[in-house]
Amino acid sequence: MSGDRHGVDALAITIEQLRSELRRAQESADARALADVATGILVERGHGGPAEAARYLRELADTAGLPLQEVAADIVHATAHDSLSQALPARAPEPGGDRRHSASVLRLRTAEAGALSADPQTAAEALLAQALSPLGGTALAVWRAAPDGSLSLAGQAGFTATEAGQWRHVPPGVGTLPQRALGEGRSNWYGTLPSAVPGIGRRDGTGGARAVLLARLGGRVLGVLEMCWPGPRPPLDAAEHRQLEALADLCAYTFATAPADASGFAAAPDGGPGPLAGLADALPDPALVLQPLFDGREEVCDFLITHVNEHLDGRADLARVSLSGMRLLEAYPLAARDDDLYDQILRVYTTGEPFRTERMTLAALVGSVPLTAVAAVSIGRYGEEVLLSWRTEDEATRLAALMDHVQRLGRIGGFEENLVTGDIAWSSELFALYGLTPTSSPVPLERLHRHAHPDDSTAVRRFQSTLLRRHRGGSTAFRLQRADGIVRHIRVIAEPVTDPAGDLLAVRGVFQDVSSQHWTEVALAATRDRLADTEERAAERNRLALQLQQAIMPPAPAPIDAAGLRVAVRYRPAEKEHLVGGDWYDAVVLPTKQVLLAVGDIAGHGIEAATGMVVLRNALRGLATTGAGPAELLGWLNTVAHHLTEQVTATAVCGLYDPETGVLRWARAGHPPPLLIRDGEARSLPLPRGILLGAIAEAAYEEQRLTLASGDRLLMYTDGLVERRGVSVERSLAQLLASAGGPLPDLDEQLDHLLAQSRSDTDDDTCLIGIHLY
Repeated sequence: MSGDRHGVDALAITIEQLRSELRRAQESADARALADVATGILVERGHGGPAEAARYLRELADTAGLPLQEVAADIVHATAHDSLSQALPARAPEPGGDRRHSASVLRLRTAEAGALSADPQTAAEALLAQALSPLGGTALAVWRAAPDGSLSLAGQAGFTATEAGQWRHVPPGVGTLPQRALGEGRSNWYGTLPSAVPGIGRRDGTGGARAVLLARLGGRVLGVLEMCWPGPRPPLDAAEHRQLEALADLCAYTFATAPADASGFAAAPDGGPGPLAGLADALPDPALVLQPLFDGREEVCDFLITHVNEHLDGRADLARVSLSGMRLLEAYPLAARDDDLYDQILRVYTTGEPFRTERMTLAALVGSVPLTAVAAVSIGRYGEEVLLSWRTEDEATRLAALMDHVQRLGRIGGFEENLVTGDIAWSSELFALYGLTPTSSPVPLERLHRHAHPDDSTAVRRFQSTLLRRHRGGSTAFRLQRADGIVRHIRVIAEPVTDPAGDLLAVRGVFQDVSSQHWTEVALAATRDRLADTEERAAERNRLALQLQQAIMPPAPAPIDAAGLRVAVRYRPAEKEHLVGGDWYDAVVLPTKQVLLAVGDIAGHGIEAATGMVVLRNALRGLATTGAGPAELLGWLNTVAHHLTEQVTATAVCGLYDPETGVLRWARAGHPPPLLIRDGEARSLPLPRGILLGAIAEAAYEEQRLTLASGDRLLMYTDGLVERRGVSVERSLAQLLASAGGPLPDLDEQLDHLLAQSRSDTDDDTCLIGIHLY
């Protein structure tokens, strides 16, 4: 076993040595390539032939005390005026800046040489070593993009062989970060790797920040570069980002060296029509074959029409002669208008993703007059060419389709019967109404009574006589008995067609299936009967609820004077009887000489809310005689609401006032807090914790204490006092505080004033209690 281990170790060492030698050879080749380019530049500048220029290059390096590769890179960089030279920062002025600048230029130009390699794997290794590693990156994947949205791993560096093999091909729709960038049409930066997105590189050392850069050539996206860092990091600065984007675009040349696109269609080498012209000629609709045209910045500026099929506007010869060789925007200048056609063609060429729509408005100039048409449009990219085809809706086709939809939606079938020849024409919908196949023989009008329900045969015969004998138009409704046993309710309308002498030539008309309308009317009649009974019972329930509410909660009970307190109540019921609510209040002197002060609001309306109000109000009175505090009373009342009622939920405020100490102990269950008016200033009491009653089986409530002084006034209310449609509760509460403050009037006058100023528009009850300490 030990011998096997030693053999494996030796093999691993040998493989690593071979890899190092391969890297050195590649670096040497890249350096030689830079030196050769720099030598060529010196020859062009008049420094003799290749040998003299190479010697001059070595002399420059010796004089500057720099490696030959750095001097060569500086010469190439200063001459190139390309995107890479624009991306590199200017030469640093501080001491040592020239040296660092030259090193940066060498790295980027060496990376450029690798990116321009015909081998994507070589390009990936050069980009990682020369461009990404100095920025802290640890891995790089070079993805080739296919028109269907799939990706293939063309080259990689820094990933394990196993991981690279697992991600050799990515089908469309997986949603990896490179596929997201392709879909969005832009490069992306991720400071941390999103956890929910699938993709390559999730092990230690590659699972951190990530840059996803599109590789473009001539405006087309050919691939994506995915660069990985070991951990999170801030975004690259602008210069670093420009350098990587420039190298990504250079890497696109690697993809462009393939002899054919992934679709299998190669562009015509002479710029003429390629194999796509045959596909265009085979289409039954008008079609154009387009090739991109580029401006000085290698951006697509228009498309050249290289082929026109014979179906274009019906003028095949003229169209093919006049349009072939023209620019698209020259032939159809309105394509760049709001109809979005040119933008869609450009997007298809750039991304490779096909575009189809059933309705697009197309515009064209005829003379100087703009004309529009609606068409179904299809656009696809095949290699370096784009195929555009469309099918225009003519008026007859549009109206025929519209009529088919009308007949289907209205369940209408048309007919025309020639009484001279005996020919009968039915629409397809009429066969469906009769339950017949489209190949069946239509039913003549004179035999219509044979297909009607026996009870309707008289009406059908009268309709037949009106048409066929008196030559007058008519209509009738009957039940159609089909051969499959189904009975349909039908309305038929028809008119005669006569010659100048008045002789009957033909009859034409429509049948309409009104079965759903018939059964709807039957159901409505039955519903009306049930509804009348239901409304009567509901009205009776509402009257009972209102009587119960008024018996327990009179709108204006007599004031209460007890234990140094004066208590007044105002109760305003809902304006509509069917919205009888569950607002309640209580003010009573307990056997302990304490005063129970409570107000509450049951959720809902009607008899259920009224009976729930009675249950909770009486339960609180009984529980209060135990001498328990308000927080404990609300806890017991929550149990009553949850277990002993029919799913009642409510809010409440419960207070106990001790006349001997002047202390008010109080607690709340989801209810607005009381207002304290002291020295002419009104404020809300702080909110203790407390959930509404009946929501959960067990709940705890917080108790607070307030020492009242002579002249203090306390207001307790339900939400009907402050709720307004379109107005926030905070704003309504602020208005209430403003109205309640200032010099104190008589208690009854103040309650009347506050109730009059806060007319509710939410159809809810309102309860207001005023407590004045004198």
